Amino acid sequence: MDCQSNRSDMPWTCSGPALAAENSSTRCRLPTRSTNPIHGVRCPNERPYRGVLGTDWCVIDRENYFIRGRIVIPVIGSKDPFIWGTWASVSQKSFEQFGQLWDVAMRENEPPLPGELGSDIPIYPATSKLKCKVVMKNARKRPSFELEATDHPLAVEQRNGITIERVKEIASLLQRHSR
Repeated sequence: MDCQSNRSDMPWTCSGPALAAENSSTRCRLPTRSTNPIHGVRCPNERPYRGVLGTDWCVIDRENYFIRGRIVIPVIGSKDPFIWGTWASVSQKSFEQFGQLWDVAMRENEPPLPGELGSDIPIYPATSKLKCKVVMKNARKRPSFELEATDHPLAVEQRNGITIERVKEIASLLQRHSR
């Protein structure tokens, strides 16, 4: 895990293998094995034959399609949000549409694509399979994932925002989780 903060009110640093939560002033990453869809292929020797992994997309067995994106969570009293980087599972049709639009300069006005989170974020109850909308950003920028309005703690945090204290708590939980 890799966590660091440039903010004086949130000082911390830790290190290790990683990928996933980031913020312009706060960046935390979860261990790759918990967030990367290709790690769902149980036998590591089969991964090169069953999956193709890009920086922003993944295909497994030519039937499971994933897009990398961001869950943006407002931080109350801050202009900078907290951002989880994670994966969403989408249909083949949505995956192909996403690929066709990747280089389009103005794609923010495209309708959202249906999806569901494709991995668990270990500090929450199961997040895999939470329904979401994949909301396009302009060319070559990762989309945002807007979670369906449920009572799941991650969906509540995305809707209502979190405090600086909660950001610190998340950092602490991630540090403990990576040990």
